[in-house]
Amino acid sequence: MSDNNVGKGLLIGFLAGGAVGAILALLYAPKSGKELRQDIKNKADGYMDDAEKFVADARDKAKELINEGKKKSDKLISDAKTKSEELLRDAEKVFNDAKGKASTIISSGKETLETESGRLKDAVKAGVDAYKSTKNA
Repeated sequence: MSDNNVGKGLLIGFLAGGAVGAILALLYAPKSGKELRQDIKNKADGYMDDAEKFVADARDKAKELINEGKKKSDKLISDAKTKSEELLRDAEKVFNDAKGKASTIISSGKETLETESGRLKDAVKAGVDAYKSTKNA
C-alpha cells in the first residue's frame, strides 16, 4: 500500500513541477499579455484534463480492487462453507459408526449376560438339587 502512496506522490510531484515549470517558462517568454494569458489558460486546461484522467483511472482501479476483494471474500466464504459441511458429514459418519459399534457391543454384552445368567441359574439349580439329594440320602 505504501508503494502506491509513493507512486501517487511522485506523480503529483511531477505534475506540480511541470505546472510550475510551464508557468515560469510562460512568464519569462517574450509574449504579449493576451498571448501569455491564452497560453496559461491552454496549459491549465491541459493539466486539468490530465488531473481528471488521473482521477478517473484511480477510480477505475479502486473499483477493480474492490471487485477483486469481493470475489476473493466470496470464494473464501464458499470454501469455508464447503469445508464446514464436509466436517459435519465426517463427524456425523464417525458418530454413526460409533453408535453402530456401541450397539453391537451392547448386543454382544447382552447375549453374553443372558448366556452366563442361564449358566448361573443352571449351576444354582444343580447345587440346590445336589443339596436336596445329599440331605435326603
